[in-house]
Amino acid sequence: MNQKNPSDYPYILTAKEVAEILSISKAKAYDLFNLTSFPAITLGRNKRVKRDAFFEWIDSQVTQEIA
Repeated sequence: MNQKNPSDYPYILTAKEVAEILSISKAKAYDLFNLTSFPAITLGRNKRVKRDAFFEWIDSQVTQEIA
């Protein structure tokens, strides 16, 4: 499996890209977008997330698991 660097992804991520990064289904990615702790951006009916905010969110989830 080829791992990409965060900077290889676009500035704004879709649910499809989030699903790819996390190796989850697109439906599960949409579930993440609905969490209050997830840094989603709503553009009309579309939900997106800024790349940097997404990777910071992942880091914060890992930190919470360790603590």
